[in-house]
Amino acid sequence: MTNLIVLYPQPTDVKKFESDYAEHIILLHEKIGIPKNVKPYSVTKFLSAAEGESPFFQMFTMPFESVEALNEAMSSPGMQEVAADANRISSGGNPIVLIGKTK
Repeated sequence: MTNLIVLYPQPTDVKKFESDYAEHIILLHEKIGIPKNVKPYSVTKFLSAAEGESPFFQMFTMPFESVEALNEAMSSPGMQEVAADANRISSGGNPIVLIGKTK
């Protein structure tokens, strides 16, 4: 399994990010054809720890069957639009995109 991971830095305005992110997820569903009640991804919100606040606010993780399937999805016009929107809503800086393999 290959995972697309997007780390969002702490936003400058949390309420605005939350609102924009809700719309962003709707866009993701529309552009890559995910049915409304299906959630083939996970979203993790980071909490403050004894060491202080995390540099990241939230993480999006979506699994793909292979690197090839991920590359195919990422090169589609719909996913390109979703990626541009991720940059738009990330007010604390550009999101960090990682690719990982689950063992």
